[in-house]
Amino acid sequence: MTTESCISRRRLLQVGSAAMLAGAFVPLVRAASATTFRIGFVSPASGPLTIFSEPDQFVMAQVKRTLGSGISVNGRQYPVEIIYRDSGSSETGAAAAARELIRDYGVDLMVASSTPATTNPVADVCEAIGVPCLTNDTPWQAHFFGRGGDPAVGFRWTYHFFWGVEDVVAAYTSLWNQVQTNRRVGSLWPDDPDGLAWASQHGFPPALHQQNFELFDAGRFRSGQTDFVDIVSRFQQNDVEIVTGVIPPPDFARFWHEARRQGFNPKVVTVAKASEFPMALQPFGSDANGLSVEVSWSPSHPYHSALTGQSSAGLASEYTRFSGRNWTIPLGFKHALFEVAIDALRRSQGPGNPEGIRQALATTDYHSIVGPVNFQLGPVPNVSKTPLVCGQWEYRYRNLELLIVENSLARDIPLQARLRSMTG
Repeated sequence: MTTESCISRRRLLQVGSAAMLAGAFVPLVRAASATTFRIGFVSPASGPLTIFSEPDQFVMAQVKRTLGSGISVNGRQYPVEIIYRDSGSSETGAAAAARELIRDYGVDLMVASSTPATTNPVADVCEAIGVPCLTNDTPWQAHFFGRGGDPAVGFRWTYHFFWGVEDVVAAYTSLWNQVQTNRRVGSLWPDDPDGLAWASQHGFPPALHQQNFELFDAGRFRSGQTDFVDIVSRFQQNDVEIVTGVIPPPDFARFWHEARRQGFNPKVVTVAKASEFPMALQPFGSDANGLSVEVSWSPSHPYHSALTGQSSAGLASEYTRFSGRNWTIPLGFKHALFEVAIDALRRSQGPGNPEGIRQALATTDYHSIVGPVNFQLGPVPNVSKTPLVCGQWEYRYRNLELLIVENSLARDIPLQARLRSMTG
């Protein structure tokens, strides 16, 4: 059975379950005369993906403060209420949160972010019940095909914006070509929607072969249940000089600790999810120096928020003042999630009118703090792609700084350095 078949079969069962669960209760129906927009927000506030939720409270507070008394639709002012629920970093938790928000609160619009474990089940529930839904921060293939999407049909109620696996493949290979290596790549792709998408024939393997990289695939493994002793040993035995993957921070911490214990010193380590977050890397100290990662958003991105009027740098600075923490990549996408959501509500027919909100989402053409969002452009129905570059972490004076070192797919995002080998 192919990887794509495994994904489709798994999601078919999940979509079927969502549909059955949707029929198991009657959601609270809101009349078109409702006086408040209700947005349901599902995020991994606990569990292994918790670090993705770090900006949530800041973003919600910022949105509420910016909107004040609400938004105007056809000359009438409507307050906006945001109802927040934790997914527990699990698909079942995300689906349960979405059902609760629909059943008990009759939300007008659902938003969700942070990996397929959150976005896919939330979108499945909304699609089955008929609730407008907006998601991001999941590669579009893992979200669209991971839910059994058909490019000839698309979905009706669910819309998503983020980059795709083809973009990260192109950015990573361009990045790696900056350093002299033996071109042997070891992969860390788990048995989850992201890992399956990256390991598929629509992901890294064919592209690496075409560009004369030799892939050593460690095989699918269970996130949270792997000590990486055997994988590190096999990477060493196969003379791997480049390590890549898409794993949560706790898994990468175990891998990197084991690599250091065994004396495994690759020249390039570019791992998605795990090395996006300064808070997750800070405990590594100088061992984080030189790690590289795709960068979906940063303070140096030349985009502005039409909601607050802030530049990317301005948003990052306000977040640091509010939280006392460094900016983090998901900050931009959490902010953009609400930018696009509010824009759609402003163009709708008011609360209690799901079809009007769905139509407003479908016709989105918006310039956000993470770049343009337009669901009419594809690459498949209901999806809009956002720009992607790569960065490298520099450990300076006990602080980590992420510098943009590759921008072949987005030349308007300025370079700050070139990739350097981790082995000197």
